Amino acid sequence: MNERLLPWTGSEEKPCYLIGDGDGYVSRIADQVEGVQLGMAGSLLDHTAELLSGEGLTKEELQYLVRRLVESLREIKRIAESRGARLAERPIVET
Repeated sequence: MNERLLPWTGSEEKPCYLIGDGDGYVSRIADQVEGVQLGMAGSLLDHTAELLSGEGLTKEELQYLVRRLVESLREIKRIAESRGARLAERPIVET
């Protein structure tokens, strides 16, 4: 049995974990959510680059952009921690 940090939080922003073999329905949903989060982060980075290369942003636009970047970075950090923990659980096979 393994413990997996899921790519979403529970109430009060507490982390959610899944205990299992990693092959079940919730694991597949978590994989899909991670894929969506990673895709959205890439799109946000592209959009940010476009906005910053143009004319000046208003204070409100910049604040909104920073909030979205922080939100995305939290999601990506959670994905990295989850994947890193799962990699650490796997035995190293030398060839």
